[in-house]
Parts: sequence; structure tokens; C-alpha cells
Amino acid sequence: MADLDRELRELSAWLETPDPPDVTAQVRARLTAERTATSPPRFQIRTPRLRAVGRRRRWRYAVVAALVTLLVAVLPPGRAALADAVTGLLRFAGITISTSPEPVLPTASPSPLPAQHPAGLTQAQQAVRFPIRLPAALGPPERVLVADPDGSGGHRVVTVLWQGGAVRLDAFDGKLNPVFFKQAGGAGAEWTFVDGRQAVWIDAPHPVSYVDRSGVVREESARLAAETLIWERDDVTYRLEGAFTLTEAVEVAQSLT
Repeated sequence: MADLDRELRELSAWLETPDPPDVTAQVRARLTAERTATSPPRFQIRTPRLRAVGRRRRWRYAVVAALVTLLVAVLPPGRAALADAVTGLLRFAGITISTSPEPVLPTASPSPLPAQHPAGLTQAQQAVRFPIRLPAALGPPERVLVADPDGSGGHRVVTVLWQGGAVRLDAFDGKLNPVFFKQAGGAGAEWTFVDGRQAVWIDAPHPVSYVDRSGVVREESARLAAETLIWERDDVTYRLEGAFTLTEAVEVAQSLT
């Protein structure tokens, strides 16, 4: 509830709502007429201005509540879309996408993800707690990497590479949030579907950084990513990166076996 309260307060600051009508003069005239017809009041009646302010606030919060209900009902995936409306961020399946028109581009060669190292497919499957699925449309992978182990040795991310690394599939436990931070820049992001499930498509190169287990953005990992499709299946989140069109990327994603 604390997060929702914060998001509601942030959303209210973005609303452009007209002030309610000023009824001060009417109230004062009515009070004057009542004083003339009756004895003076034994205590001072406090200003209608304060009452008007109170009405304005109640009215504004009512509008905010109505808009929040509408946003959660119609924008996918619920509160992630609400966060997008409030802060200009799009959060989906462990990935945060900034819709800022001026992304900060990486200025140095990226470092690998924490403790990243190569592994065979069998070894990689033993290193993670989720099934590794590969897209049949891409054929056998050229290289497999695992990264970011926890205290018990369970790795957080599997990266599979094709075409010398030009095509990349990252897979990680979707319950861990967030994992990557993206700045979509002018290209923006749009909703699409993979196997009938919600997905996000970013149609141009954009900066991407890794977020560690404590939620800190690892700036040293920042790099310029190619077009990317992001989706979730069976509590595992995937990012497919490469020079694809949206149609091609969806076809590859739907060929996971």
C-alpha cells in the first residue's frame, strides 16, 4: 500500500484540474442575512475560504482516485503502466524502460555482468533454477554465459549468443526485479504480444545497464543495445536483442522450445 500511496501522490501532481467555483461571496451574503435576522453568534464562523480549499482538495483526490482506477483497469500491466504515467518509466518483467527523449549514452566499453563466465548448455542448466529454453528459429547457439550467482551458487542470468554476439537472448528469473535498466530515448517502446502474452518492443538502439541484486544500477555494464523484444513465460523473463523487425522478433520468440 505504501508504494501505491506514493504513486497516487505523484500522479496527482501531473493532473491539470480546474479549480472549483468560488462561492465565497454567496456564502458571505448568506451569513450576513442570517446575522441580521438572528442574534449575533456566540463564536466566530471560520472563513469559507478554508472550506473551499478543503472542497478543492477532496475534489482533486476524487479525480485522482477515479483516474487511477481507470489506469489500472485499462493499461497493461496494471500498476506498471500507472508508474509509466506518473514518472515516464515503463516497468515490465524485471526491466525498467525510460521514455526520456534524451537518453544518456554509454561512454566506455561495457564490463560483463557480475561473475559472468562461459558454460556448456548442460552446465548452464545446472547453474540456474529455471529451464533454459532456446529459439528453434535461430538454431544451435554459438556461446552460452551464466552470471550473477547468489550465496548458494544459483546464477541469476543466462545469456545465449549467435552470429558472433550480434544476436543475444538473456533469460532470468522473472521474480527478481529489476534486472536491466533501459533508456529507450526517441525510439520509445510499444506493447505487443508473444504467444498471446503481453510483451514490450523497442525498435531502435538504446542504452542498457544491469541492475544488481541490491537494486543498484551497474553503470560499468552500460552499453548500446540493438532492437529488443522483452517478454515473460512461465516466470522466466526473456530479452531478445538483434537487428530484427518486430515481426521477425516475435517469430523467434514464439519458437522457444
